[in-house]
Amino acid sequence: MPDTAAAGHIYNVLFLCTRNAARSIMAEAILNKDGAGRFRAFSAGTQPGNGVHPLAILTLHRFGYPTQGVRPKSWNEFSAPGAPHMDFIITVCDDAAGEECPQWPGHPITAHWGIENPALVEGSSVDKEAAFNRAFHYLKTRISVFDALPVTTLDRMALQNQLAEIGHMDGASGGVPTR
Repeated sequence: MPDTAAAGHIYNVLFLCTRNAARSIMAEAILNKDGAGRFRAFSAGTQPGNGVHPLAILTLHRFGYPTQGVRPKSWNEFSAPGAPHMDFIITVCDDAAGEECPQWPGHPITAHWGIENPALVEGSSVDKEAAFNRAFHYLKTRISVFDALPVTTLDRMALQNQLAEIGHMDGASGGVPTR
């Protein structure tokens, strides 16, 4: 439980999206690099796709984030026996936020940080790359605020409130509220 964790505890965070091909993959990569030693990030989808969107990979590389080993995964991998215990579960797409979630062991803190799906943008390659850059920057900003939270000193309700506030930052898609 985050409010009683000892200093030095690494918190597990699961980012959820429907296909686990763009936003959740980018969030996983950002938090694993920027929150290294404090957070361990994972991502999954409610209906994972066949591969990571190429522009998500390109965007992460452009901003210096590693992508080796990233792949779409089902959220079932993280609700099964033997899966890492999650401290936080954050949905980054409105569809996943509206779906019935598994019963996560340990009752992790949940939040919704809805960001428009850059993979749905139509137009030129420049328009599409700009959409992925925007999604990346919205995620990076939110993750930076999350990473700066004094997780060990906030109680569960304060953490829940802080994560909800982060979800309302610039770029919010205005979708489903946090449960």
